[in-house]
Amino acid sequence: MQTIDLLIQNAHVVTFDDAGTVIPDGAIAVRDGAIADVGPSAELGDRYAPAERVFAHGSIAMPGLVDAHVHTAQTLMRGLITTLGRRGALRVPFWREYYVPFEAMLTPEDMELSGLLAYTNMIANGTTAFWDAGGPHPDAMGRAAVETGIRGLVSLSTMDGGSRIPDSMRTTTEQALQGNLDLVGRWPSGSGERVAASLSLRQIITCSTELVTAMAKAARELDVKIHTHLVEGTYEIDHCLEAFGRRPIDHLIDLGVFDRHLHGAHSVLTAPRDVESYVAHGASACHCALGNPSIGPAPALDMWRRGVAIGLGTDGVNTRGTLDLFQVAHGARTNQQLVYGTPYHDRFAVEPAEPLTIATRGGSRALGLADRIGSLEAGKRADVVLLGLDAADAAASITPEAFLYEAANGRDVHTVFVEGRAVMRDRAFTTVDVAEIRARAAARQRELAARFLP
Repeated sequence: MQTIDLLIQNAHVVTFDDAGTVIPDGAIAVRDGAIADVGPSAELGDRYAPAERVFAHGSIAMPGLVDAHVHTAQTLMRGLITTLGRRGALRVPFWREYYVPFEAMLTPEDMELSGLLAYTNMIANGTTAFWDAGGPHPDAMGRAAVETGIRGLVSLSTMDGGSRIPDSMRTTTEQALQGNLDLVGRWPSGSGERVAASLSLRQIITCSTELVTAMAKAARELDVKIHTHLVEGTYEIDHCLEAFGRRPIDHLIDLGVFDRHLHGAHSVLTAPRDVESYVAHGASACHCALGNPSIGPAPALDMWRRGVAIGLGTDGVNTRGTLDLFQVAHGARTNQQLVYGTPYHDRFAVEPAEPLTIATRGGSRALGLADRIGSLEAGKRADVVLLGLDAADAAASITPEAFLYEAANGRDVHTVFVEGRAVMRDRAFTTVDVAEIRARAAARQRELAARFLP
C-alpha cells in the first residue's frame, strides 16, 4: 500500500473534470498538498495507507469555488449602501461616490481585518481561491490570506487620473507602476506559493494611457496578469468614445493591451464584436451575476461556450451583501436564461452544471491556475469542499449532484481543504478565531460607517 497524507472516502465525488465524472461512493487521495488519485472508495481504500482518513458519508465532495472578482477593501462596508439608500437618494456611480472614499479611510490594520473577515467568510461558503480587484495596503490582504489558509491573488488599487478621487488613492504614473512592480516582487506568482500578487488598473477612466501601456509591457515581461474593471458602465464607453473615438475594448486593442494578460472584470456591455475580440485575443473575464443585471444583459454564457476564460465573482459584499459564490452561480443561471433562453421560448438555455463549472473551471482559467485548481483530478492541488446532504433542500433529491446544481448554497458547506489542509472542519475554523475577528470587525465597522451616516 502506498503512503499518503489524507484519504477522503465515502463521498459523492463531483469532479468537474472534462468528462463530468461523478463517483457516487468516491475517494480522494492526497499527498504533499496535491491530489494523488480519485476513484471509488473500495479501490482507493485498498491502495493507500493514509496518515489521516476522513469519512464523508452523506456529503458531496467538489473542487473549491474560485471568486474571480472581489473587493476585500469593501468588506467593512457590508450593508452601508442599503442603509444610506433608505435614508436618502444615492449618488452614482457608487464606486466613485462611496467605494473609493471608503477605501481611502482604511489603515493597514483595517485592511488586514477586512481580509480576515472576508476570507473566513469565503471559506465558510466553499470558496478556496480569490482574485482581489485592487485595494489599499495589499500586503495586509496577503497576510490575512496566508493566516486564514485561503488561496489568492492580491493587488493594489491603481489610479493616476480620474475626477473626484481622494488624494490618498491617486498617485503619479511612476508611483502607480512602481507600486505594482514592487508588490509582485514581494508576492511572486510564479513561485507556486498559495498567495501571490497581480498587477492592477482600476479602470480606463481613472488610468492614463501612459500607465495602461506601461503596465501591459510589465505584464508581458513578468508574465503576470492585470486585473481591471472593463465595460462595466455606459459612462466608461462614453468616456472612451469622447477621448479616443473608440469603444473601450477597441481602444485597448489599439494600444496592444488586450491580450491573455488582461482580466476584464464585469464585461457587461460587451457587444457581439467585443466577444469576438475576447475570443481572438485571449483576454479573461468575470461575470458578477448578482450585480451585473442592473447594468445590462452580460453575454457570459456566450463567452464561456466560445472558450473565453471567464469566471464568476461576488464583486465583494456591496453586491447583495454576500460572498457566497453558490448564490452567484444560481443568479447566473437565472440571468443567463433571461438573456439566452426566455426571448426565444427556450426553457433550457443553460445547462444545470454550467454555472458551477464556470465558478470552478472557469475561475481557475481566469486566474491563470487551470493546471493547479478547478477540478478534482490527479496532479491538481487538493482544494476540496465537502457539503452536507442533510439540509431541507437536499431531502429526497434524486441525485446529490442535482441538489448541488439546483439548490446548494454556502450554508451546506461543512469542511474545506486547501492544499490538503483542513482550514475548516465541521464548520469550525482550524486557522483563526472567527468569533474574535467578527467582534473586532463589527466594532471597527461602526466607527468607519459613522463618517457616512448622519
